[in-house]
Amino acid sequence: MQAYTATLPATPYNPAVLAMEPTAPHVATAIPGPKSKALTERMAQYQDARHVIVFQDADRSIGNYIVDADGNQLLDVYCHISSLPFGYNNPELATFLDSPGFRKHLLQRPAIGVMPTVQWPDMLQSAFSHIFPHPSLCCVFTSLSGSDANEFAFKTACMYKAQKIRCGGNITNPTENPFSPEDMASCMKNVPPGSPDFSILSFEGAFHGRTFGCLSTTRSKAIHKLDIPAFAWPTSPFPKLKYPLESHAAENAAEEARCLHVLEETLASNHKIAAVIIEPIQGEGGDRHASPAFFQGIRTLTKKYDVLFIVDEVQTGFYTSGHIWAHLAWNLDCPPDMVTFSKKCQAAGFFYSKALLPSHAYRNFNTWMGDPIRTVVLGRLVEMAQPPEVLQNIKITGEYLLNGLKLLQKLFPIMSAARGQGTICAFDLDTVEHRNAFVAAMKLKGINCGGCGEQSVRMRPTLVFTPKHAAMFLNAAAEVLAAMH
Repeated sequence: MQAYTATLPATPYNPAVLAMEPTAPHVATAIPGPKSKALTERMAQYQDARHVIVFQDADRSIGNYIVDADGNQLLDVYCHISSLPFGYNNPELATFLDSPGFRKHLLQRPAIGVMPTVQWPDMLQSAFSHIFPHPSLCCVFTSLSGSDANEFAFKTACMYKAQKIRCGGNITNPTENPFSPEDMASCMKNVPPGSPDFSILSFEGAFHGRTFGCLSTTRSKAIHKLDIPAFAWPTSPFPKLKYPLESHAAENAAEEARCLHVLEETLASNHKIAAVIIEPIQGEGGDRHASPAFFQGIRTLTKKYDVLFIVDEVQTGFYTSGHIWAHLAWNLDCPPDMVTFSKKCQAAGFFYSKALLPSHAYRNFNTWMGDPIRTVVLGRLVEMAQPPEVLQNIKITGEYLLNGLKLLQKLFPIMSAARGQGTICAFDLDTVEHRNAFVAAMKLKGINCGGCGEQSVRMRPTLVFTPKHAAMFLNAAAEVLAAMH
């Protein structure tokens, strides 16, 4: 079934890496093939390799195409779980990484918090000054991963709440109202008041990471949480929207109102909540969306009840939603208090305002505090993303891809709920078995996509993914769905 190539929309974005790509996917072996299987056995001698899908050939992969150890060329629309910004071996990035200024940072890794290099302030400006989510969020904490960023954001929220209590509700000087002897002694025993019983509220279906504290806010899959002690932190329902949206406007509005009502009841009755954290799109939870009005409602409630608002943009950030940050589409009257990031940024951390600066040094701190190499890379990625054609292509390609998915779901009843923002697109199949079979069959067609939630298929392509690549995905999906149907 070839229904899409004749109607490709024009895109103004044509980076050089696209001319270096294969003309089409090519699959020569089973996936995983014999070489990937052999490498998995070798890896398993030293590391748990049970989750490895294939081994990539980092030299031959190019643009939107991953080449595996067996020479299979797959159009990659999953991209290392949404972590590949401008494709494989993009020459605009590769030539930059050959510069002496980059190589010298490979020779030694500094403890950034205490002995940063003389270039570090310029590196921060280059990487972050163009992508602050809001003028007030002009401070950045650099960290090691998305989970790490969320952990430090949680710490920041709890320290801020405790300091407000010490200051009688109004912090005029972060160092005023020093810790009491009781604070100092009790924290060493893990009891209040030094270790207060504050909490972070997250939403049903959320995923905020697999580190210890983050697991108490992650609520997407049991396997992530089993056997790990957890904090008794509150949760609130995330809307379960019905699709197509235009046919269920009243029902969806009522569902969002219900969720906001539950959230307000929780915030009104629980004064130990330091922050509310939410994803603009619940990724691991099944690519679940909500309207801007729902997120505006959350911001209104967090302000009303004096609770910080953290937006987890680890998977949705850096242009892929059609905005630099997905939450900008909400048009909030007041920005979030913190925005965490990682994945496509290649660096990790969170943005915050100066009002949230901890009362003392070393409170948000570790040896590395991020990685200067990753910060240098982010600076170059920001430069590459500045031409307006980059964002225009995301919007054009995302609209084309979503329209194609909506057409497919009309043709194949086992498919439903096509949804998306930018190129963050997804759809459901009627059973988890069909979803898993679809993802496996697509690999044999030369397309790498991923699953999420109970029975969803998700796409997380690069920023150099264009309508011609979307057409390849749609045509392969049509063939697979026809065979399944």
